[in-house]
Amino acid sequence: MAERFATTIHQKKIVVAMSGGVDSSVAAALLQQQGARVQGVFMALAQPDLAEQLHRVRAVADFLKIPLTVVDLAEPFQREVVDYFCAGYFAGKTPNPCVVCNRTIKCGLLLARAREGLGADLLATGHYVRISGEGEAGYRLLKGIDPKKDQSYFLALLRQEQLARLCFPLGDFRKEEVYELAAGFGLAFRETPESQDICFLKHQSVAEFLAAHSPGQGRPGLMLTLQGKELGQHAGIHHYTIGQRRGLGLPDATPWYVATLDPERNLVVVGKDADLWQREMVLPVVHWLSGHPPPLPHVCAVKIRSRHPACQAEIVGFDTGVRLTFAEPQRAVTPGQFAVFYEGEEVLGCGEIAR
Repeated sequence: MAERFATTIHQKKIVVAMSGGVDSSVAAALLQQQGARVQGVFMALAQPDLAEQLHRVRAVADFLKIPLTVVDLAEPFQREVVDYFCAGYFAGKTPNPCVVCNRTIKCGLLLARAREGLGADLLATGHYVRISGEGEAGYRLLKGIDPKKDQSYFLALLRQEQLARLCFPLGDFRKEEVYELAAGFGLAFRETPESQDICFLKHQSVAEFLAAHSPGQGRPGLMLTLQGKELGQHAGIHHYTIGQRRGLGLPDATPWYVATLDPERNLVVVGKDADLWQREMVLPVVHWLSGHPPPLPHVCAVKIRSRHPACQAEIVGFDTGVRLTFAEPQRAVTPGQFAVFYEGEEVLGCGEIAR
């Protein structure tokens, strides 16, 4: 267990966001073992496999002998996450709905329901992250110790008042240890490959999902080179993302890649690999977890997408937002994704990458 909770967790009421998977199930069992009064909560979000998922969650709650409450958040999830996701693609972006969902739904509305409706002291999730600090000094969001499972990128939009009421029991464990803990608790989970899918897509492609949820919004248009030469037609900019190579249908001696998307003129602009690298970018709006920025300019590590290995960059204050200058050029910087700033293990802040 994280040091923050080692001596204070006994008899606290902790509501655990449960999905029926090994992570949230072990989180609940660990908290129960530490002497917390644990209650499960399941978010009904109109998931494609809602009935199956709820069945798994109820089975785990019954096994642990903890109460379970189902909270219907389908309408705000549709408005805040799904609509954001769809609008982003049609605006030429590649949105990251998990970052937005964690702030507004899971650690927003669900946390509020757990506190106000269920009387929880804390809301726990199965994220592989850690929290340190408390009181006037504020809370710090830290990477999980398992570098392969660290999910701090997806929580970089959280605020201090949210961090104060959250608990992440798995941050001090590696994934293989969590499976061992599950077996020790008597929870039957088979090790499976990690899913990278967005939860509401399930087995659909992005294009299939957008066609079903926003029919008629995509329009065909021109595919041009950076020099303005017409190479063909595209089926709608929502089918493309920066750096994409497959599906362009543009044979050449060297591959073509999507370099930029222009929603105003409905253009897909392509270039070669050398055209995908850039040294600078501007973030119009920046969120700092501490509530205020560090003295700028400031050099730190930056991830420009969740599986990016991170790079060194200098952050400089700008008229609105900040300008980042990378120590080395970065490939396929993608509007709609988040740039997340790190100081060692700590998340400093983030901003959505603008077009």
